[in-house]
Amino acid sequence: MEETKHLTIKAWADDDKPREKLLSKGKGALSNAELLALLIGNGTRNRSAVQLCQEILKLVNDDIVALGKLSEKDLMLVKGIGPAKAVTIAAAMELGRRRRAYESPTKDRLTKPREIYDYFNPEFENLNHEEFWIILLRRNLSVIKKERISIGGLHGTVVDITKIMKQAVEKEASSIILAHNHPSGNLNPSSQDIDITKRIIEACKIFGISVLDHLIITDNGFYSFSDEGQL
Repeated sequence: MEETKHLTIKAWADDDKPREKLLSKGKGALSNAELLALLIGNGTRNRSAVQLCQEILKLVNDDIVALGKLSEKDLMLVKGIGPAKAVTIAAAMELGRRRRAYESPTKDRLTKPREIYDYFNPEFENLNHEEFWIILLRRNLSVIKKERISIGGLHGTVVDITKIMKQAVEKEASSIILAHNHPSGNLNPSSQDIDITKRIIEACKIFGISVLDHLIITDNGFYSFSDEGQL
């Protein structure tokens, strides 16, 4: 059995060490591969950590957003990336997404589709499955809370209207905003999207609650039911 010898960052020439480069020149001086190499720590007998990470980035054409959508199994398609390294990279991508969620606009009032999109977008970043969310609002359109209603697969998710109404009534919402993502990138609403929107609107009418908008969110932008006259 051939002995596996890991090529560690410590064994590199000083100019090739990402850690030293970061300390001397700042994190902005590092390439995407060098930043990932700091996470995984070491390479294999034949390839350095940076070379391994260059192979990972080739999978997504150096697109960091696409990298965040890779599963641990996807990452392990690169020879030399095992479960521990894959989980470390996935965890870093999730921390980045959560940071952006914390930094998302926290406007007191949401009145325009673009504001809604900016408020919601971090929740859908890096997802390769559909999720359905709502925002509950007071009479003055200030936000009470946002809530995830369901998690589905690549092509859809089951939306429980009863759960939506329970949340809205318990929080005494005057209006709600709906949002879900299309991992495929298709901005056009499906017949199911249109149908569930109509059914939620009808359910809300019973309680005197307004549906202000329904956004379909993708990596390339959003579709607003309100802007398109679908409400």
